Order: sequence, then C-alpha cells, then structure tokens
Amino acid sequence: MTRIAVVGGGRIGEALIAGLRESGTEPSDIVVVEAVQARADELAKKYNVLATGLDIGCEGADVIVVAVKPQDVPAVVDRIGDAISDSVHESIVVSLAAGVPTQVLENKLSAGSPVLRVMPNTAMLVGHGVSAVCKGRYARDEHLEQVVTIMESVGLVVVVSEAQMDAVTAISGSGPAYFFLLAEAMIDAGVERGLPRDVAVKLATGTALGAGAMLTGGGEGPAELRYNVSSPGGTTAAAIRTLEASGLRAAVADAVEAAASRSRSLAQAATSDDDDDENG
Repeated sequence: MTRIAVVGGGRIGEALIAGLRESGTEPSDIVVVEAVQARADELAKKYNVLATGLDIGCEGADVIVVAVKPQDVPAVVDRIGDAISDSVHESIVVSLAAGVPTQVLENKLSAGSPVLRVMPNTAMLVGHGVSAVCKGRYARDEHLEQVVTIMESVGLVVVVSEAQMDAVTAISGSGPAYFFLLAEAMIDAGVERGLPRDVAVKLATGTALGAGAMLTGGGEGPAELRYNVSSPGGTTAAAIRTLEASGLRAAVADAVEAAASRSRSLAQAATSDDDDDENG
C-alpha cells in the first residue's frame, strides 16, 4: 500500500488522480492538496478522496507529487520540506514540472531526501500519456520503481537520465502540440478544397487516431509504414515529395531544438534562482 499526496489539483493533478483510481488505487491512499477550496471540494467529491491542507496531506505520505506550475515549485517544495522535516517516515518527492532540476528540490528538503523528476505530456488527460522519469542524487532503484508504477496509471513510461530531460521535453512533452498543428493544417487545407469543416475535422482526427494505432502496434516503424502507403507515382508519393521539398524534416529538427533550448534555459533560471535563495 502506497499513500500518495498530489499537491496541485489542476488538469495534470486531476489526470493523475483519475488514473490512479482507474488502476485500482484505493481512495484512502490518495490525498489531494489544492489551495482553491471549491476545486478541492470538487476533486474530493468526484474521486472520493481526501482533500486537505499541505501539512496534513504530506504527513505520512510515501510519495508526494508536486503538480503545480514550474514557477510555483520552489515555494511549494519549501513548504513540503518544512512539513516533513521532522518526520521519521521517508517520503519520495516527485516533480511533474518542466524545467525544474532535481537539485532545486533537493536543496529545499532535508539532506538525502529522495527526489525524482517526471516529464509527462497532456495525453495523460485521456490515459495515453508519455512520461519520462529520472532519479535525483539520493533516489534509489526502489523509489524509481514506485514512481514508474504510479505514472503507468496514465500511460507509457520511460526511464532516462536527467541530462536527457531537455530532449524529452522537446519530443514528448511538447510533442502533442506538433501533431495538433499538423491536424489543424490538414483540416484547413481540406476546407480550402471544398470540404465542410466538420467533415475535414473527422477525416483529419480519425486519420491521426488510426496512424497512431499503427505506429504503436509493435510492427513496422514509421519509415516502413510511410513507404507502404506511398505507391510509386501515386497521390501520397506526390504529397510526401512536396513536404520533403518544403523542408519538413529541417523544420521539425529546428522546432525540437528550440523547445530543448527553452527547456535548458528554464532549468538554468531555476538553478540560478535557487542559488540566489541559498546565498540570500
């Protein structure tokens, strides 16, 4: 039995609670900490879990998941550190925030506290998320296994090093938006060619669903799947040739690098702010 405190009742926090309940976690093993009382009451009623203050919520928790905005993480973890500093019970602190290194959390907790960092994506809202997990300096393999099990309640989980987190953020963290943009462009192109918008939406989104199922089906990879659809001299081959000539691959590579660069900047800013706090 693992007692889990979810600090932050926004969309990501709720998605995790929903996934945990769906996977069979008992309501008594989940606590939500949410500052907005109306939202706290809503989550408590919807998922039959306890909604309470941070001190009570963190007391005795095996895993404390910080699901707040990145800029709020340092202050929240400060409060968590105060709440669990005198406890003899070991709590694993897990951050779901982009761009906040484990070091920032570790510096605000008691020496040797186990910290893990998770980069989820928004598809966890529908149970098909992709989450990457990395360990901090003091986290052990058993801590990693616990967190992986928790995140598997909302989708696929991979284990990476913290040095790879910027690339993860650029591929899977921001990735859903890339596919949304492609679908949006396909819909608009269909409308321009005379399709009613509702029909174009069904065609584009249904195609995305089917293509995703084929990609994750465990058979061929994306290059082979594309080749199989592209008959020589056919319509698909003509479209792919145009996309390639328009620099699609270079644009995607540039977009991924821009996202990774921004992630690095956020991490550097978080570390710098933390150093300022320590020196202040």
